Formats: sequence, structure tokens, C-alpha cells
Amino acid sequence: MKTVLLFLFALALTAAQPFHKSEAIFPLDAEHNHASAIVELPNGDLFVCWYRGAGERTADNVRIMAARKKKGAAGWSKPFVLADTPEFPDTNPTMFVDSKNRLWLFWQVIMANEWHTAITRYRITSDWKTDDFPRWEVSDPLLVIPRNFAPKVKAALEPFTKAEGRTGEWARRSIEKAQDKYFARMGWMTRAHPVELPSGRILVPLYSDGYSFSLIAITDDYGKTWSTSEPLVAGGNIQPSIARRKDGTLVAYMRDNGGPPKRLHVSESKDNGVTWSPVMDSDIPNPGSGSEVIVLKDGTWALVNNNLERGRHSLPIWLSDDEGRTWKWKRQLELDNRGEGAGSFHYPSIIQTKDGMIHVSYSLFLNHIKNGEPRKTIQHAWFNLEWAKEKN
Repeated sequence: MKTVLLFLFALALTAAQPFHKSEAIFPLDAEHNHASAIVELPNGDLFVCWYRGAGERTADNVRIMAARKKKGAAGWSKPFVLADTPEFPDTNPTMFVDSKNRLWLFWQVIMANEWHTAITRYRITSDWKTDDFPRWEVSDPLLVIPRNFAPKVKAALEPFTKAEGRTGEWARRSIEKAQDKYFARMGWMTRAHPVELPSGRILVPLYSDGYSFSLIAITDDYGKTWSTSEPLVAGGNIQPSIARRKDGTLVAYMRDNGGPPKRLHVSESKDNGVTWSPVMDSDIPNPGSGSEVIVLKDGTWALVNNNLERGRHSLPIWLSDDEGRTWKWKRQLELDNRGEGAGSFHYPSIIQTKDGMIHVSYSLFLNHIKNGEPRKTIQHAWFNLEWAKEKN
């Protein structure tokens, strides 16, 4: 008995030691590899997807790629094509696993090489055990009719219509376009992980580069039917990521696509994602790049972002023990001290696996050149909470 207790004590000490590792999911590549999403499959495998091609929306060979790291394996599988619409760019994928242990994939087909022509598609499968390409059981477009769209856009933007220059022009054009069925319903794209609430409601964060604000797609029957939230409208708030407080309040953090000061935008919902408070600036810098927030098993909030007003060469993880009101810990995942224009690390996707480990995938772009093209990969870092709370 004494031996067993000593073993358990030693194991507890080992588990509490700071731990961090990082690896490239595939070797540096000449194509554009960007916008990853990571999930843990029910059997403990890790699964990552991203888009790859000659560019982004303007390159018709862009396809959705994926790789798998089997539980206990030393490395990742060779990347394979997860989704590809021939002659159209496929971009901005995200994934999640629902409470029924089904894997969901969302991505955008860009119809006319402009972001505002995007149509979101989604697929669902229970057959995620195959080594590479899942056998999809559902494959549909995600078609949305934004709730109370035109009046909400008008109410939020009318004060800006009197401004001179680009701001006033953007506000007037957005109000006009919001009244048009085509422009109101097209161009909504995914970025951060969907969130399933305790009720079973699934929230899919969406955004529009055409309008430069956000929306939440909602399903209460696991994708059979869809509705939306009212729009989250301000001066350039996109790519929402959602965390849920213990009292049920939802908090959305959004990329800043507007003018200075460059900060993460924030909004709250008290009715499970249907209506949202006015969008406000937070205290967290954002250079106009993607961020993601999750709630860890012990209630700690974890946020990964580029904590700068310009550049994507700094990528820390922030931790909060008061549900996002303050962020007491910050630890660098990546930092290139050469500054803007050097290596960049961005578009993070974060999860916590069943064993308590935190995993982040993100785009890694190196500024040196090989064969005339930048070299890029998707990086994977994994670490424990003790490491994240350590000082750099």
C-alpha cells in the first residue's frame, strides 16, 4: 500500500511539472497554407484541417486539407484533401465534435473570387475512425436569413452616415445593402470553433468581409434546420469566438477590422446567442487577425491572439480566472523579435483534450524565400496549464 501511495504521489508531482512541445504538422511548403482548425476525436486522435493553394479567394486551386495524429503516435499523417470544389477556392474551414460524437466540418466555397460571394457548406459524420478521408453522412449548404438584419444594421450604423470620407460611405452602403436579400444572405463565413450549449443548441460563429461584422448561425436540432442571431454590428468586428460563463452569459471576442485603436471587440448575449449587447472595444490589442477563446475544464478561460496593434510576429496565450474580466497570465507561444515583416504566427485554433493538455494549431509563415515562394506550414503546440502560467 505504501508503495502505491508513493507512486501516486510521484505521478502527481510529475503531472504538475510545466510541459510544452511544438512541431510542424508538415514540412515547410511553397503553397499558401493557412487558417487551421484542430479537434480531438472521440478515440483520442487529433485531427487538423486548413486550406492550401496558390493563394486565397482569387486562386481556384485552393482546397481544404487535413492531417491526423493517432493517439500515442509520434507524428502526423501525410496531409490529404478533405474537401475540394473543382475550379472554385475552398477556404476558412473549422470543425468540432458534438455531444453525439459526430465530427462536423464547415468551410466556404468562393463563387466569384471575392469574399462576399462565399457560400458556407457543412458536412457531418459518425465515421471518423478511417485513417484519412471521413465518410460523410450529411453534406449541405448552410443557408442563412439574418434575423432583424436591415433594421439592426441601420440602427447601429446611422450615426456614422454623417461622417465624411470612407467611414460615411461605408455606413451608407452597408445600410443600403442590408435591405437587399442577396447581399444580406451571401458571404457569411466561418473561422472559430462552433460551440454546443448544455441545451444541445449549436452556435456557429460567422462573419462577413462584405459588411465587416458578425452573425451567429443557430441550430436546435443538430443541423436539420437553421436560424440566426441578430447581427453584431460595429466598425469592423469579424471572426467571433464564443465563451460561456457559469451564469449562461455568452461572450464573443471579435477581430478588429476597423481603425485605431486596434483592439479585440467584445459583445455579450443573455439569451443563448439570439441577441447581443452593443459591440465594444476590449483592452486586448489586435492587429486585424484571428483569435480564439475557450473555457478549460477547471473554469479558466484561455485566449490565443496576436497581442499587437500591428504585425503578427507575437502569439501568446492569455489565461483568466474570472471569466474574461481580467487576464492575469500571459505566455508566449511564438515571438519573432525582428518585428513586423519577419516570421508571422497567426490564426490560432485552441482546444483542451481529455487528458487536460492544451493544444493550439496556427499558421506559421517564414519570411525567407525558397524557389521564389514564401515557405509556410501549420504549427502544432501542446502544453499544460502549469506551463502557461509560468513566466517567460
